[in-house]
Amino acid sequence: MSIEKVRTYLQKFGLEKRVREFPVSSATVELAAKALGCEACRIAKTLSFSCGNDTLLLVTAGDCKIDNAKYKQTFHAKAKMLSPEEALALTGHAVGGVCPFAVPENVKIYLDVSLRRFNTVFPACGSSNSAIELTPGELENCTENSGWVDVCKIVGQ
Repeated sequence: MSIEKVRTYLQKFGLEKRVREFPVSSATVELAAKALGCEACRIAKTLSFSCGNDTLLLVTAGDCKIDNAKYKQTFHAKAKMLSPEEALALTGHAVGGVCPFAVPENVKIYLDVSLRRFNTVFPACGSSNSAIELTPGELENCTENSGWVDVCKIVGQ
């Protein structure tokens, strides 16, 4: 089960006991915010993309969407999200639980600067009813990330 892989992965950082599981779905930003009792913007959503021959995950604040021009400038390709079937096959996590933890080595992880606005954020933990509260620094330290990028815009701005 994906959440168990994530717990095992987070053990090496001493964070496995901070994983929360809910009796309700947290598969969308809105549902996760409701389950956690926090603002939707603090949900660290993980989006999965195909970029040439690479699979990449982009972790961004819940109130953001991809800015296509910034994405293309940063990754030199058009943003192409994975289908739910591709996401599961290539990341090991189903849509609704896709997260930057316990993913195959060839998956590139990027953290969007939109997350730095918050003291803590809540990424999923491999299932559609889980999350963990982390500071942006903790998120950076416990993911095998390729760095911070600026490829999003806040919805409504």
